[in-house]
Amino acid sequence: MNKREKVQSTAGEQVVYERCPCREIVDTVQEYMGISPAVREHLANSRVEFLKAIRAILDQRIEHLSSPGQKGTKVAVE
Repeated sequence: MNKREKVQSTAGEQVVYERCPCREIVDTVQEYMGISPAVREHLANSRVEFLKAIRAILDQRIEHLSSPGQKGTKVAVE
């Protein structure tokens, strides 16, 4: 799944992109099942939503780790 794609840029230089794991899954499903354009559109949208969910999880975890820790309360001991 770690394929790289070489793309020719407008400046004439080659740029290498890592393939998205979500795209690999979609390509595999498409190869074995032969999906219609409507299904392909749904899968593309779901890939975007999946990546947004991952981003939300990361943002939430970063926020949790960045917040100041809760201070304890003082208790009088006799």
